[in-house]
Amino acid sequence: MQPKLPKLPAGIQTFAHIREDGSVYVDKTKYLVDLIDNGKVYFLVRPRRFGKSLTCSTFEALFQGKKELFKGLYAEEFLNRPGFEPSPVIRLDMSRVATGEGLDAMKKSIRFMLGSTAERLGIELKDDLLYSDMLISLIEKIFDKYEKRVVLIIDEYDNPYTTYSNKPDIAEEVRTLLRDFYKQIKVCEQYLKFVFITGITKTAKTGVFSTLNNLADISLDENYGEMCGLTEEEIYKNFTPHLEAFANKEKISFKDLMKKIKDHYDGFCFDGKHFLYNPFSFLLLLWHKDFANYWIGSGTSKFLSDYLKNRNLTIEQFRGMPVCKDTILSPPAEIEVAPPESFLYQAGYLSLRPGTMKDFFTLDYPNTEVLNSMSSLLTQNLLSNQSEPQSHYRNDLLFALREENIEELVDVFNRLLASIPHNDFDGAAKQNIKHRGYKMTAQEWLCRSCLLAFLRGSGVTVFGEVQTNRGRADLVIEFNDRFFVLELKMLPDTAKQALQQIIDNGYAKPYPNAVVLGLAIDGEKRQIVEWEAVTNAT
Repeated sequence: MQPKLPKLPAGIQTFAHIREDGSVYVDKTKYLVDLIDNGKVYFLVRPRRFGKSLTCSTFEALFQGKKELFKGLYAEEFLNRPGFEPSPVIRLDMSRVATGEGLDAMKKSIRFMLGSTAERLGIELKDDLLYSDMLISLIEKIFDKYEKRVVLIIDEYDNPYTTYSNKPDIAEEVRTLLRDFYKQIKVCEQYLKFVFITGITKTAKTGVFSTLNNLADISLDENYGEMCGLTEEEIYKNFTPHLEAFANKEKISFKDLMKKIKDHYDGFCFDGKHFLYNPFSFLLLLWHKDFANYWIGSGTSKFLSDYLKNRNLTIEQFRGMPVCKDTILSPPAEIEVAPPESFLYQAGYLSLRPGTMKDFFTLDYPNTEVLNSMSSLLTQNLLSNQSEPQSHYRNDLLFALREENIEELVDVFNRLLASIPHNDFDGAAKQNIKHRGYKMTAQEWLCRSCLLAFLRGSGVTVFGEVQTNRGRADLVIEFNDRFFVLELKMLPDTAKQALQQIIDNGYAKPYPNAVVLGLAIDGEKRQIVEWEAVTNAT
């Protein structure tokens, strides 16, 4: 009989719950102690479901002096320092603010949250105070009652207005409301011991925190690059028994399992150097023992789908895009009108990679989970006006690949290309050629990008622009241990020329017995009008 494995804290964001329940806790408290020792007012941007709320909960328990929860952790020493005393804590979770019934309802919701905090701390607040003045009164009264400076923790500070990122007018009204609220933090500075604020976006300098000039933004700081998320070392240290059980279930080696997990869930990077696994997806993977796209489906798929559709974005246009460090540190515009790459990075859909120039990063999707999920959303948009369900396209695609039926495969591709609205993505395609320097027409770029997104969104392993020593293949598909190497040409070039390019340049040589396929596309009709194939190519 196998020993019972420690509980997994999947979906749990409360530090006390994890510790009291005996669940696995990855000790991040060294970062918290370091922040307390070296500063006072901090700001951290991280994507959804990346441990921000757990960090806030841990800070709360630490300042409250709950020593029993920190036994064996790095922060145990901090609590045992001579002269340590617990501090009163105000913790505001702005994701709880009501956003569906207008600004007055938001103000009422904020007032209710402040009132609940006051009641917990034994403070009486006047009923007729403005929501912003209520924060000042609460901080001052706590200071007077406990004769101690107050710890203020604000989680998801931007949630009320990121809800309206697709509606700029409403977003600006909400931002004004929040600016009036958050500026009180500066007014109360003399009463505050420590301030920690989290969100998924950083607004421009004219935004919500325009009055907080003492705010230390640690979002890109290498010292705190691993503060949220899971490192590979932490995974091996804390979850090896669960991983071994998973490998046994899958009947594969531990090494092969970890390679697959790394490809699916690793790759998030917030400082250009340290790479992290998404903790939400990783824990659900161990819980279900099934590879799936957990993170992107946990909250914003409809919002993101609309964002992609409203801006006519393709998936490929952001890969390898250079971005200046200053732009990441100080976005040039508010999130709802910022360049798409700025929003997608801040929301976690794109991640940082080392740049080729000083003070520059490049962008890419962090891992297979995010790339495939984004591709699936784009495919849904492409097929949204079609009477045929998306599942039919996917099933027909998988059948064609399994049977190596090239005629059926080309038919599925043409049905997809026919679904693209006439002028939908031309602007994005042309812009991407400028960004990445591809020597291809906008139509060729568009068709290749849409086929890539469709294949990935259908769960097929596919690579674009695969480099060889004599060029790069447009698409390489891996399916059931079989490889398909595709080259796309736009008329007047022919399918025969596309096929010959694969053969002449040896694009298929790394893939024994591959199927090679040359396609010729009519750019005006957006249809594959010719194809040439060779099976078992070498």
